[in-house]
Amino acid sequence: MSELYDLPNGWQWKKLDECTDKIIDGNYGESYPTKDEFIDSGIPFLTAAAIGVNGKIEYEKIKYISNEKHSILTKAQTTVGDVILVNRGVKNDFSNISSIIEDEYFKISNISPQLTKLKTNDLLKPKYLYYYFYSEPFLNQFVDLTMGSALRFISLTKTKKIEIPVPPLSEQQRIVSKLDLLFTKIDKSIELHQKNMDEADAFMGSVLNEVFGELDGQHKKEKLEKFDQKMSAGGTPLRTKNEYWENGTIEWFSSGELNQQFTLPAKERITDEGLKNSSAKLFSKGTLLIGMYDTAAMKMSILHTDGSCNQAIVGIKPNEDELNIFFLKYQLEYLKPKILEERQGVRQQNLNLSKIKNVEIEFPPLPIQQKVVVYLDSVSEKMEKVKTIQKEKMDSLKALKASILDKAFRGEL
Repeated sequence: MSELYDLPNGWQWKKLDECTDKIIDGNYGESYPTKDEFIDSGIPFLTAAAIGVNGKIEYEKIKYISNEKHSILTKAQTTVGDVILVNRGVKNDFSNISSIIEDEYFKISNISPQLTKLKTNDLLKPKYLYYYFYSEPFLNQFVDLTMGSALRFISLTKTKKIEIPVPPLSEQQRIVSKLDLLFTKIDKSIELHQKNMDEADAFMGSVLNEVFGELDGQHKKEKLEKFDQKMSAGGTPLRTKNEYWENGTIEWFSSGELNQQFTLPAKERITDEGLKNSSAKLFSKGTLLIGMYDTAAMKMSILHTDGSCNQAIVGIKPNEDELNIFFLKYQLEYLKPKILEERQGVRQQNLNLSKIKNVEIEFPPLPIQQKVVVYLDSVSEKMEKVKTIQKEKMDSLKALKASILDKAFRGEL
């Protein structure tokens, strides 16, 4: 076994399958519950969507199945003490990569195939493993093992090969107790800064409600399709064709890259060949990109340069002498709750191009649009400054956590 770094005396490098009794993911295929088999209450059925920051289970996102269905899904029945690894659907910052079932509410529960259940043996304490999944030594291995996977998927075979530094059980317990104490304080501070950011967003939302509430019914309304006859979704060139991706010069965005005023440089680029031989489109600078799928639905950004995007995004660029793009973006932010009600789907709640085209907006004369934008820009700028300060403080605290975890798994805590 290759050692990632030197360990203190008494510690050993072990593979996960050496210190677990079971590593298994949830049921899939024909066994996966159908839409009609999910019920309002019953046996908790956890998906990646229910795993929040630091692995905190978000109860409002839990699905439920019947006792009968649970008795059929015997592959990955879970209980208190099980450690959960998100094998597909982990956030970009890895803040939801793992959870540990501690609440008796989940004494009898089940998981989806997006999650991997790990039951530790007598070499490893569950909470120690949970914390390890947030450490740099693990995340480096996770990234290496999921390289090239668009969904960052880690298989059971690869999971079993993950290496973990294993100290004596007494030392594991000491480390866990110290991390519990330190992280309780740090997480409370992070939550406070997040609350301040949420309040800034809420204030901006109230201003949008006030402004567009006053405009409502004062002018004619038009569907979005009126403003861009070429309005369309993007596309994805074949990943198996290297010539579509290697040395690409055309910025290509996924919906996870949206949610700020202007797009940042894209994480990926495609070639002219990739553009020509796929359903991808070349949108011009100033186009508003609108996410349509799942949690990215109605996340928006304006293209900072000519670029393309995947099929989960629709691009619209109105005539600037007719509809101000910033006015449109602000109004869509205001309409977002109503538009999201139009989502459909079982495993994912999605919008589609047709629904976006049929969104109706208030269409006042251009001078009024420009006046609204000037006012909203001034409020938004102030709120963004507040959020920037809070985010910087949060980032510092998260860096502190990472540093503490690194020391913990090197035997230096």
